[in-house]
Amino acid sequence: MRSSSWLHQCLPQVWLSRGLGAWALLPLAWLYGGLLALRRIAYAAGFTSSQRLPVLVIVVGNVVAGGAGKTPMTMALVKHLLAQGLRVGVVSRGHGRQTRDTRPVHTNSQPQEVGDEPLLIQQSTGVPVWVGALRAEAGRQLLKAHPEVQVIVCDDGLQHLALQRDIELCVMDERGVGNGWLLPAGPLRENWPRNVDLLVHTGKSCIQGGFQAPRQLADHALTSDGRTVPLEHFKGQVVNAVAGLARPEAFFDMLRQKGLTLARTTALPDHHDYRDWQAIGSGHPLLCTEKDAAKLWAHEPQALAVPLQLTLEPAFWPALDALVQKHLHA
Repeated sequence: MRSSSWLHQCLPQVWLSRGLGAWALLPLAWLYGGLLALRRIAYAAGFTSSQRLPVLVIVVGNVVAGGAGKTPMTMALVKHLLAQGLRVGVVSRGHGRQTRDTRPVHTNSQPQEVGDEPLLIQQSTGVPVWVGALRAEAGRQLLKAHPEVQVIVCDDGLQHLALQRDIELCVMDERGVGNGWLLPAGPLRENWPRNVDLLVHTGKSCIQGGFQAPRQLADHALTSDGRTVPLEHFKGQVVNAVAGLARPEAFFDMLRQKGLTLARTTALPDHHDYRDWQAIGSGHPLLCTEKDAAKLWAHEPQALAVPLQLTLEPAFWPALDALVQKHLHA
């Protein structure tokens, strides 16, 4: 088994409890925690620069490794802000891309060049999206190209202290904070609890407070040419499924909850590029995540992508709007 596969499959199990494996990794977690503390001191003291953009900046992120629903949350947030009459842009690191520059994301961009999640956000919302390792630089380039933008949403930037932010939104799933230890002994990217403006739970969690936003699959799938196919169409027949996510089994379980019968599931690492994809050729329909679709369709154009949706509790939106208006009027 390759090391990446081992990390992908085994470490999340280690992080669920404070067992032998987690204890063995604890000294590395202490070292990681020390480096985190030094980094925060460097930013607080001004030894490392942190930059502010001339517009409202909202950061969407999480404190645990792996997907918790940040990208669907970002898309829901952007669509809501647009509905409020605000002009919105998005910046992202573009994790998994093969380029290193700062660049815009277009509808026909290749995921290998801009990252699968930024491409999905742009295609879903239609707003300006820029990717760059330095989010502040990506934001400046975005504003130079689109000076009308009033709000920039940073997708997955909670720990990116080089970009100052006005509102922090933290997303958690049913794992909560796992065993409560820092990487690599636990799943935490930084210590919890920490102050955030908004906390959103996409699954049942033992962490108190915040708003509920359960994740569920849409009732339809998308074809490579833009058509929709009801998931009901696949009931009573066997399908295959593939997912390149931090937790692929969550996607497979959601398909089963929709009443589908899965003959074969292929779990791949998050942001898998599909360059080595070999067509299954079983004759069964192949379902994938919407994030995987742009990469998979190049090799398997008959695959169908099932969108992931968030349903935020109604009280979340007034809380968000109050924060947005407070900062816009400041």
